[in-house]
Amino acid sequence: MEKGTESADEKAPNYRGARALPFIIGNETFEKIGTIGTQANMVVYLTTVFNLKNITATILVNGLNGAASTAPLLGGFLSDTYYGRYKTLGFASICSFLGMAIITMTAIFPKLRPPKCVSSETGPCDGPTTWQSAVLLSGFGFIIIGAGGIRPCNLAFGADQFNPATESGRRGINSFFNWYYFTFTFAMMVSVSFIVYVQSNISWAIGLTIPAFLMFMSCAVFFLGSKLYVKVKPEGSPVISLAQVLVAATMKRKLKLPENPALDLFSYFPTDSINSKLPYTDQFRILDKAAIRTIEDQVNSNGSASNPWKLCGRQQVEEAKCVLRVLPIWASAFLYFVCIFQLQNYTVLEALQLDRRLGNGGFEIPAASFIIFAMLSLTIFIPIYDRVLVPTLRNLTGKEGGITPLQRMGIGIVMSILTMVCAALVEEHRRHLAITRPTIGFSSKGGAISSMSWMWLIPQQLLAGLTEAFNSVGQIEFYYKQFPENMRSIANAVFFLGIAIASFLCSLMIYVVHHATDGSRGGDWLAEDLNKGNLDNFFYLIAASGVVNLVYFVICASWYRYKGTGPSTSELTMEVTPVEKQTV
Repeated sequence: MEKGTESADEKAPNYRGARALPFIIGNETFEKIGTIGTQANMVVYLTTVFNLKNITATILVNGLNGAASTAPLLGGFLSDTYYGRYKTLGFASICSFLGMAIITMTAIFPKLRPPKCVSSETGPCDGPTTWQSAVLLSGFGFIIIGAGGIRPCNLAFGADQFNPATESGRRGINSFFNWYYFTFTFAMMVSVSFIVYVQSNISWAIGLTIPAFLMFMSCAVFFLGSKLYVKVKPEGSPVISLAQVLVAATMKRKLKLPENPALDLFSYFPTDSINSKLPYTDQFRILDKAAIRTIEDQVNSNGSASNPWKLCGRQQVEEAKCVLRVLPIWASAFLYFVCIFQLQNYTVLEALQLDRRLGNGGFEIPAASFIIFAMLSLTIFIPIYDRVLVPTLRNLTGKEGGITPLQRMGIGIVMSILTMVCAALVEEHRRHLAITRPTIGFSSKGGAISSMSWMWLIPQQLLAGLTEAFNSVGQIEFYYKQFPENMRSIANAVFFLGIAIASFLCSLMIYVVHHATDGSRGGDWLAEDLNKGNLDNFFYLIAASGVVNLVYFVICASWYRYKGTGPSTSELTMEVTPVEKQTV
């Protein structure tokens, strides 16, 4: 539709809220099951079907995961700047389906993969040819493009369907954040259990066809709801707007601020902006200099600055402050995710050296399956939190979300510390039994298997699930609400960028601890045989880093001012949900 031809009715958003939600949640659920179901077992697929070496397959999958976690930054920028969330999601969903379909074809058609390696005794197995590798990598490429568009947009697009100007709409947004993470965890449970089992024990062709078909269903469900969606239009590059403030403030750094910045700074607010109008705040006062109008600064007939790289409106400056205020809080997520990821990694290794027998039978619980208890804890707790705890807390605190996003994140950090302490105590007990009591055998690494029951691993996993229910969901809600409205896709991408940085920190921490303790009097904390190491000390170290992170977070949260609050409001307990404008 051409500009200027829309009627007043077409300009007014028709919020469908819960009516549109099934299509978005359905799209999200099918997409996550499909994506995780394809990637979860990819190292095994590459080593057993494509005959790649372990190190090559690991590097390739790590590269895939890293690219999929950083691509949302570009996808969020393109969505917020040029295409909007609806078009970006639609295109990315199709790309993700194509990627899964290509990888599935490598399992179905023998010519798209190297010949099966029966035995390597007569020589090395044949690896993939150049064109076979090209086909595989093209599938990975489409998946990365899909992740780059889906991850930053699906959460913000779902929240767009609720009217933020009404109490029911704001409550709907809060509930959506909880249910969004619920579906994410549910998808992981299905993927790491059922789909991985089919791939490993029945057929790779069938096991990869299932997630590809589910991704096709994700596309179909998404487009079926097209007529119901509120589609927020992009309004130019928000990143460039932020850069303009920084450049203008730098150029005018020697100017003196007026005595009353709230009244005397250059004020311009675009009439077609989707952003909420923000009051003046006295944080980052250096940026206020970008809004000092000098004799050289010219203004257009509509009131905007002729050169926005030299003169910015006070509203534009406040939007830049919103982004800068979030960054210190965002940095606290790095060490929080380190706790979660390290626990996931080493729980598998612990499980390999303890009694995993179920009852008196011969069945052993797979070591990689213990993470399901954390997922189960989260999926059970989130509906309870959303339907029981939030209404109760709302009556006590008067806040729409029961507690503020920062309070929710802080509780999650505290629980992550308790989780690591619990894990350290359990590991200490596991190693003690393996050394002092008769064992039930030896692991593949040669270490004695402890007689400790697998049930000892459940408490720390349950705590880990509750930790994510507070901090991870709190992060998603916080970024969505505190970034300017025209940067919400980028805001969601920031969440995944924090995950990517935490992954690199995990590798760095393992490398440093391993080399620092190897050859010491106490021995290598992270020895191949856990019974000869001190994994419990490593867990205590992570808990200690969590305590430091908690202190840092409390300082930043106490200093933080929620978007839309005035210059004298800087309370951790304050929560403001501004009235927002949107365009269909």
